[in-house]
Amino acid sequence: MNKENENGKPGQNVAGRFSVDLDKCIDCDLCRDIAPEFFARDDDGYSKIIKQPVSADELETCIEAMDSCPVSAIIDNGE
Repeated sequence: MNKENENGKPGQNVAGRFSVDLDKCIDCDLCRDIAPEFFARDDDGYSKIIKQPVSADELETCIEAMDSCPVSAIIDNGE
């Protein structure tokens, strides 16, 4: 399992502001339901970031997904 991406951040996330911590993710599917354009399931059954937000509306959607995560697995790196 790929626990870190090339930037040393958890998961198989695209580089950028948000990432998913595989040690916390429970594959509940909530982030993928809220923001399917930004989150997907990886080969190991965990969520990952597939696209980083660009616009204010996209950022709001990612923050909603992060705030809704029951185990706080989505990380805002503040980039």
